[in-house]
Amino acid sequence: MSRSYWSTDESYSQPKTAQLQKNAKQTMKKEKSKGKVLNPVVIQGRSIVKSWWGQAWCENLERYADYESRLERGKRYVRTGAVVDLKIQKGKVLARVQGRRKTPYKIEIRISPLSEERCQCVIAQCGRKIENLERLMKGDFPEEMKEMFLGRQGLFPEPREISFSCSCPDWALMCKHVAAVLYGIGARFDENPLLFFELRGIDVDRFVDVTLANRVESMLANADTPSKRIITDESWEGLFGVL
Repeated sequence: MSRSYWSTDESYSQPKTAQLQKNAKQTMKKEKSKGKVLNPVVIQGRSIVKSWWGQAWCENLERYADYESRLERGKRYVRTGAVVDLKIQKGKVLARVQGRRKTPYKIEIRISPLSEERCQCVIAQCGRKIENLERLMKGDFPEEMKEMFLGRQGLFPEPREISFSCSCPDWALMCKHVAAVLYGIGARFDENPLLFFELRGIDVDRFVDVTLANRVESMLANADTPSKRIITDESWEGLFGVL
């Protein structure tokens, strides 16, 4: 039976888990002998992420897939330790993913920087409750801040703000190696949620300074405004029946 060059229904066998792990181990050993430090993604148990923000990231990335099978293969790759290196930098992620061949594939994911308007929106949300900012700096995102990530003006990138590239020969917009890295990013966020800010090009220290400054200005601006909780003479009379 003849096959067409452009046929997309051909089924390719996937490398076995043992082979991926063996190749990954050899890559780690080889790079270590050269004095290079890799930052592999290590998944403990079946769950790739545990926090709500990590789960939200993983759910959000599914909108970028052109084939659902790529995501499932990506999950398998990240779980088996195939993501041998993953570094989150300002506006981009550089990673290496082990495949069938001994040399891992190189992946780059670029994220557009957060616009000033959206950054100010996030600052306003964080400044509403100062205890939220304190928890954020300790590496914990209160669930009431979900809108900061999931909303239209949130930190999560929209499809048009994210681009991928992989050195593998797969023609798909999102190959399984890219999918594995995207899940790996979720795992990294699980460990350190402040990497959200790094990825969107936000300097965390300046972000905190501006948020606190805005909070103080807001408090000073309302310093002369009487509080509604102050009990006036008329309130006392109505409350206790005092004439």
